[in-house]
Amino acid sequence: MMQEAPIVIGIAGGSASGKSTVSQTILSKLESDQITCFSHDNYYKDLEDFESQDPALINFDHPNSLETDLLVEHLKELKALRNVHQPCYNFKTFRRERETVLVEPVPLIIVEGILLFSYYELRDLMDIKIFVDTDADERLIRRIKRDTLERGRSLEKVLNRYTQTVKPMHQRFVEPSKVWADVIIPRGGGNDVAIDMVLSRIQHLLESHPAGS
Repeated sequence: MMQEAPIVIGIAGGSASGKSTVSQTILSKLESDQITCFSHDNYYKDLEDFESQDPALINFDHPNSLETDLLVEHLKELKALRNVHQPCYNFKTFRRERETVLVEPVPLIIVEGILLFSYYELRDLMDIKIFVDTDADERLIRRIKRDTLERGRSLEKVLNRYTQTVKPMHQRFVEPSKVWADVIIPRGGGNDVAIDMVLSRIQHLLESHPAGS
């Protein structure tokens, strides 16, 4: 049983910047029982919280669209070595699933999301803050591929949302939050040199911060 609080690593950056790629690369290099991942996206409010209005009219890139207080509560519980039930969000229906995911404390927790560093409550819980910095055109191309292929959205809807909310909210909230990062990874998730440096730091923290038995 763990006797020390988990290490928390935050990975932020613009939409489709490569945050998940960085997370998956870190995951692949470490023992699976040492690490778990949280996505801020799973804490999107249910469509019902927006009075079931047309999803096309909702600004999902604004901080108010997320139940961040619940994420903060869950991370505090894990740091106190208590289990939590993480919500699951369905991007096709814009609703929370009935099922939740049981998450137990492990030595390393990765949290990713575009708006993580906009909240001081979240920043205060993180041991390492990483910002994945990717060119805007590259992010748009990736978002088009993801939203059309994985989330069943039309090209027109993807582009409309990008111009109406994604880009302005990135400029207002995401880009300024980069100042809080401890490490900035340029050129997205394919920057092996930067990721290797982050991995070295993580491994050092794990070695000096062992879980008890």
